[in-house]
Order: sequence, then structure tokens, then C-alpha cells
Amino acid sequence: MKKIVIIGAGPAGLTLAYYLLKNSKDYEVLIIEKSNQVGGISKTIVYNGNRMDLGGHRFFTKQKEINDIWNEILLPQNKRSKDEIYLDLKNNYDKKGLDPEKEDKVFLKRRRISRIYYKRKFFDYPISLSFNTIKNLGIIDTMLSGFSYLKSMIKKLPEDNLENFYINRFGKKLYQVFFRDYTEKLWGISPKDIDSSWGSQRVKGISIKEVLKDSFKRLFKIKNKKIETSLIDSFNYPKYGPGQMYEEMANKIIELGGIIKLNSEVIKINKKNNFIESIIYKENKKIIKEKVDYLVSSMPIKDLIMNLNNVPNDITNIAKKLPYRDFVTVGLVLDKLKIKNNTKIKTINNNIPDTWIYIQSSEVKLGRIQIFNNWSPYLVKDYLKTVSLGLEYFCNYNDSFWKKSDLDLKEYAYRDLMKIGIIDNNSKILDYHIERVEKAYPAYFGSYKNFNQVKDYLNSINNLYCIGRNGMHRYNNMDHSMYSGIVCAKNIINNISSKENIWSVNTEGDYHEEKNN
Repeated sequence: MKKIVIIGAGPAGLTLAYYLLKNSKDYEVLIIEKSNQVGGISKTIVYNGNRMDLGGHRFFTKQKEINDIWNEILLPQNKRSKDEIYLDLKNNYDKKGLDPEKEDKVFLKRRRISRIYYKRKFFDYPISLSFNTIKNLGIIDTMLSGFSYLKSMIKKLPEDNLENFYINRFGKKLYQVFFRDYTEKLWGISPKDIDSSWGSQRVKGISIKEVLKDSFKRLFKIKNKKIETSLIDSFNYPKYGPGQMYEEMANKIIELGGIIKLNSEVIKINKKNNFIESIIYKENKKIIKEKVDYLVSSMPIKDLIMNLNNVPNDITNIAKKLPYRDFVTVGLVLDKLKIKNNTKIKTINNNIPDTWIYIQSSEVKLGRIQIFNNWSPYLVKDYLKTVSLGLEYFCNYNDSFWKKSDLDLKEYAYRDLMKIGIIDNNSKILDYHIERVEKAYPAYFGSYKNFNQVKDYLNSINNLYCIGRNGMHRYNNMDHSMYSGIVCAKNIINNISSKENIWSVNTEGDYHEEKNN
């Protein structure tokens, strides 16, 4: 049997292992994971009976192979979840599914509501031409936005940066209102200094033109042949958060004979000519050398290069300077919010119905808020009497924000919520938890302009494959990362030497989170 070592037990690495072991008996699979938990940034954190999703992960994709894997591991709900029972809500359920009140390995069908919070008002995300949008913007700003968009249609800017990418699709006015501040928070620099390829990978197909088409079809009840990910109405979500999917997948990998070593860190990769011969990793305090036939890496490319021997200086210099953005999630369990539900959607205690909210405001550092009650009531210990929030802050590893104490971060987050009117002095913090995540977002500036040199060098190593968000230095969605693992597995099984089909995931014009009806 050939030995495959996978670095990283995130969605990409786990999917690769699961696919390989399920489809072939020719491989011995070992996964080495640095942390004490599988799932990467798609893990679910448990504290004091409450659960946190680190990034807000919708399970929606057009890729049949990914859907098939998801549905092998979790079945859809066929009866109402506990919040639907409490609110007496009806839904269309799969007859072959499971009752979430009695079974755990189940997908909930959740309503997708994501909005932009700007000047203490809610706007649809993505922007729609609804009465609410016009009312909140005001007639003058609506007219200015329209003229700005018409100008962008007539005079296209060169798409050599992210700012121009957005302006070409939404006009300068809407870009300034709804994209600029959030993007600067996320990356820590102006969108003028970010490569436009980030936008092409994250908002493929989304523009005012597509919003107009979608609004027209909804108004006249014309069925969409293709639904962009940001326009979907509902999605699947594991009962206990995204981490549940990967914990169950890890169990299946072990049942199939795979080995997963947690709390284990690769510290050296031994290469001879263009072939990886072995790796050395540290498991707790024990140093272990492992021979490999194939090495698959989802670790950050910067770290991969630093662990490789005999790398040319120019490649090392580019890789060392590849930029990343880190983030801190502040989990707060509150007794209540000040802000109330202004929609027609029925909610418990009239709480806002959003799964997440983009904070488009320069007065606070806060970038996005998740409301875990709305992802799944099973994430929240006392979902009837408390509101569980995840507040996302983008920062750099070891900067002043990163180094704040947990207590300071809790108080900082509370003040931010006060500033923008989400809570007031009557809201009490009942519990809190802090998570710091390194290298969450591979960035598209700095030495990234020379990234293809690093990519070509890695591709020249015959038995080395790079997959996943950090493994490819690409801001992939969860399903993109999983699909890169599937493509890699097929290449190994079919002895395909070229790796371009792996690198092409999430670069083509077709988006993996579209759905063809």
C-alpha cells in the first residue's frame, strides 16, 4: 500500500481522506493536525453548553459530489426543529429525513437572511432594489446611486484592483456606501491596494445587473435557471454547527482505516530532487519521522515553504512575505438586544431574524455579527431566554487588538454593540468566550503578485499536492476547499501528474455555490 500523509484536518484534508478511503483500498492515509480539533476554521467551538460557528458556514453548493458527501454523513430534517415548533412554523421537509428533536445527525433547513447594517438601518445583502432600500437610502442618495451606476456602465475602469472591480459592478456611490468600509476592515488596507482576483472569486456573477434581473423575476414569479450563492433563500446547516459535519467525517475516516493525529505539528519536510521522501512531525513532545509516497498539504504555503529543504532563495522570500489576515471572534451570550425585528418574519422574543449582519460603519472596528439562535436553536443552551452572538474582528497576529485580554475583548465588543444601537445598558452579558484564529484569510496584496512563481515551484515537486484555502493561498469557500480535495484524490487514484485541475478550482467563471434549477 502507498502511504499518503495529509497535513491539516480541515474540510479539504478530511474530504480528500474520506474520498480516497471510500474509493480505493490501495492507500494508507495519515492526517496530521496541529490543533486539538478537526474542522479547520469550519470547526464548532463548545463552551458552557453553547456552541460557536467561527465563520458562518452555509451548506449550499452546485457540486453534486460535495452534496453527495454531505448527505452521506447527515440526513435532512423531516420534522420541525424546536424553534419551528415553538413558533408554529411550517416548512417543506424531506420525507426520508430525520426528526431533529429525536436524532442528532441531521441537517436543518434554515432560512437565509443576511443584511447590511448601515447608519443604524438594515439593507438587504446583496443590495436589492426594494422599497426598503430606497426608503433607507433616501431619494437623493438613491438617485445619486443610479447615476453613479449608469456612469460605471458607460465608462469601465481597468480591473487592476478591488476598488475598480466593485465600482464596475455597483457604481462608485454604492461601493462607497456598502463595500469600502467593510473591505478595509477585513483586509486592513484600502481596496485600491488589493488584487481584483479576490473579488472575482468571492462575488462572481453578483452585480446591479444581476440584482435587477433577480428582482424582476421575483416580482413576476419567473423561475431562475441559475441562482447565485448570495441570492439563495435557504440552506442546510448541521444541527450542532459545521464542526459536526467534520467530526462525523473524521469518525468515518477512522472506520475506513485512516489515522488522524491531533496536537501534532509538521516541523520538517525532507525533499530530494523533486520528490518528498519523508516528513518529521512533533506529536506532543515526541518527534516522529514518517516516510511518504504522497504528501498533501493544506497548511499555509508560507509554513510549507519554511519547512521544505533546499528551496531557492527567491521562492523563500516570496513565500515568507505572503500576507494573511487573522481574526478574533468574541462570543457573547446576552439576555436581550435593544434592536428589534422590523421584518414580517416571526421570531422568538421578536429578535432580529438574521444569520449574520455586515457592519458597514467606520465608527466601530466590528466587522460582522452572527446570531447563533438563527443558525440553529441547538447551538444555544437557553435559546428561549438568551441571544448568542459571535462578533468578528479582523486583525493581524500579535497586533494590539490580538493581544488584548479576554476580559478586555469582552468589554470592547460590548461597547461596540452599544455604539451602533444593537444593545443598551439594559442588556446583560451572561457568558462569553474568545477565539483567536491565525491565518484565517490568505490576502491578495504584497508579495502575492509573485505568487505564481511559488505555485510553479511547488507543482514541480512530483508527489506534493496543495489543497484548501491556506494550502492554495486562495480565499476559498468551504465547498471549494472540499472540491480541491476531491480533485486531488482523483488525480492520485488515476495517476494524473498534472495539478492544474486542482489549482483551477474557484478560478473558472462558473461558481460552485450556484444552483441550476
